[in-house]
Amino acid sequence: MRRRSRHDGAFMDKLGVWLIGARGSVATTAIVGASALRAGAATSQGCVTESPGFPGDLAPLAGLTFGGHDITETSLRKRAEQLGRAGVISPDLPELLAADLDAADAEIRPGHVAGHGGRAAARLIDDIAGFRARHGLARVVVVNVSSTEPPWDPRPEFERLADLEERLAAQDDVLPPSSLYAYAAFHAGCGYVEFTPSTGPALPALAELAARQGVPYAGRDGKTGETLVRSALAPMFADRALRVHSWSGLNLLGGGDGATLADPAARSSKRLSKDQVVAKVMGGPVEGETHIDYVPDLGEWKTAWDHVSFEGFLGVRMTLQFTWQGCDSALAAPLVLDLARLVARAHEKGRHGVLPELGYFFKSPLGTDEHALAAQYARLRAFAEELS
Repeated sequence: MRRRSRHDGAFMDKLGVWLIGARGSVATTAIVGASALRAGAATSQGCVTESPGFPGDLAPLAGLTFGGHDITETSLRKRAEQLGRAGVISPDLPELLAADLDAADAEIRPGHVAGHGGRAAARLIDDIAGFRARHGLARVVVVNVSSTEPPWDPRPEFERLADLEERLAAQDDVLPPSSLYAYAAFHAGCGYVEFTPSTGPALPALAELAARQGVPYAGRDGKTGETLVRSALAPMFADRALRVHSWSGLNLLGGGDGATLADPAARSSKRLSKDQVVAKVMGGPVEGETHIDYVPDLGEWKTAWDHVSFEGFLGVRMTLQFTWQGCDSALAAPLVLDLARLVARAHEKGRHGVLPELGYFFKSPLGTDEHALAAQYARLRAFAEELS
């Protein structure tokens, strides 16, 4: 079966999106959004690839098929109802889209639990391959939207694929969970997106596997709020020759993301990802750091406050402050859909390995040191044009 794209009347094969953390807020919002588009109950507002004039031939949003892994047993429909009560989605959507949510929920398999090593990898591969076969999908893109992991220390077996596979065959849990999912995705012949700050595919052994399997990947850490603003504002200071003395931030988060980041180890991964943007754009270290606090009362919303101290002509000191308040799931979900479609199209066009052209979507973009938002967007558009 082939579906018509909105772009230039082109045709695209059916695309599957396999979500790690498939019953979480971001994944549920993405599934609800695609289903609502199919039902004519929503628009594609927030999807970069659906912007007027955006180039490229991409799989239609309404034609995506969903499945995934998760360790929770809360159903998608129940999770969608919770998001409806929280104001993330319209409260009438879970009932309207019940059939689609139940169909996607039936395709969610138990996620990885530490202690199973290579046996777990084989099961994850079979889960993804089975999903593709059941639905007659031409391609599947695996997207990790699960909880942030603590940083992992380097290991010798991370350097070479042969060494890594030898350890996995011994049923040794050598890989971070996100990297095990990337390993499974690559072995299943699928593209992969690391939407979290976790290690994921950022290991030499996994880059070797992606090259061998001929599959593309992108990441890391979706850029949805405060860092999006930073990557737009920091180039302004650099281009205007304004010296930034300090840039500090305070993030207040509720929901599952906030609960995860209450753990100091997981929080350190997120802070490293967020704080590098300003230093990379300004060309050197800048005083200040981002503080992250868990405030359960905020629920699905987050608030970020930034304070920037800078110096202008004749040494005059000035400040900029901004506050960003947003719903992270509603900001992240359309980007997940964008990335799945772009990675699938890149795969179709024969691209493999890391896709630095997708750095626009990430705080810690793999394969590139470019962090300025306008430059990233220009590269993204050129890439989409190339793919078309």
